[in-house]
Amino acid sequence: MLPTVSTIPLRHMASGDVLSLQVYKFIGAHPGKKVYIQSNLHGAEIVGNAVIHQLIEFLQAVNDTDLLGEIWLVPVCNPMGTNARSHIFSSGRYCVYEAKDWNRIFWDYEKDTDDLLAFANSQINFDPKVVRRNYLTAIKQKFDKLLEKIHSPSGSPYTQRFSSKLQSLSLDADYLIDLHSHTNQGLNYLYFFRNREESAKYFLLQFGIQLDTYDGDAFDEAFIKPWLALEECFKQLGREMRFDVEAWTLELGTGMQMNPDSVEKGIRGVKNYLAQKGVLRISGFPIESTSHEMSLKLKTVVKKYYAPTGGMIQSRVELGNSVKAGERLYQVLNFNKEGKLPTVIDVSAEEDGLVYDLCSNQAVNEGEFVLAIIG
Repeated sequence: MLPTVSTIPLRHMASGDVLSLQVYKFIGAHPGKKVYIQSNLHGAEIVGNAVIHQLIEFLQAVNDTDLLGEIWLVPVCNPMGTNARSHIFSSGRYCVYEAKDWNRIFWDYEKDTDDLLAFANSQINFDPKVVRRNYLTAIKQKFDKLLEKIHSPSGSPYTQRFSSKLQSLSLDADYLIDLHSHTNQGLNYLYFFRNREESAKYFLLQFGIQLDTYDGDAFDEAFIKPWLALEECFKQLGREMRFDVEAWTLELGTGMQMNPDSVEKGIRGVKNYLAQKGVLRISGFPIESTSHEMSLKLKTVVKKYYAPTGGMIQSRVELGNSVKAGERLYQVLNFNKEGKLPTVIDVSAEEDGLVYDLCSNQAVNEGEFVLAIIG
């Protein structure tokens, strides 16, 4: 099966060059779900590009009769971020011109409407498929109005133009997968949303973090938040409604690295998820996920540690280690300009947990991130 490849102009630069997106669309012989997968929204988080490359190669060997629906793949989805450099380091987490995180700029329909409960009430007796179709129409109508403002004669900031491009590709998807990694050093896991715990296990990762608090500005949040809100409205009206709409952010290891283990876990998890959801019929999948031990945690149990003073980090606990409350996490070798000898400060864990995120730079100023633990 060969993909349809389309190139979408993204930004015209002062130099005359044009930055673009490239979308690979695999269309099955049978109708079904739409899956949207993108990578590299943050500049240093490149491992997802290898996952998408392997997916492209894999899907070319799949018969179109074994794909129910369609899969859209968008690697290197943020060329501005990917190309950003500070000396030899790939930063690209922020749009420096507007001082915004590239993954905190997306349009949230729920914030742009005030009649969700009334809409739910008007659909209370409808079949879920009809409700989904009607709701998606309402979302698209509001999105079209947003596009009119963005492309008005007065223009709009680039982050709005960029975010609207990605959202226009993914707005009508059923399943959305945003491939990230840590800008620092990190483990392989995913972020997920309420009532999607069972599907989270399909990715076969070590653990998942449920976003029990979020503002809707991140890519996955903006996609699924309106559907979660509508489910809640139906619940208030006395009807349980669960839409088959899911959004995931996979965090695959360390930034600025194409780590083979993270790539392998990413491609294996995505294949298994697509097979479990009935999108792909492929040999070896789905893998029975009930036997897979996956720890599911709430985002609110994450504890981040910041340097109490400036200095050099030493004797730090290793990534992936479990720690107990009171156990030393790291030391700060602190220098001063007061005519005194250097001091070493111990920092201990406030509670039990797993070390899943470490800063790459072991020279820290006071108040800078050092590591994160999930309990």
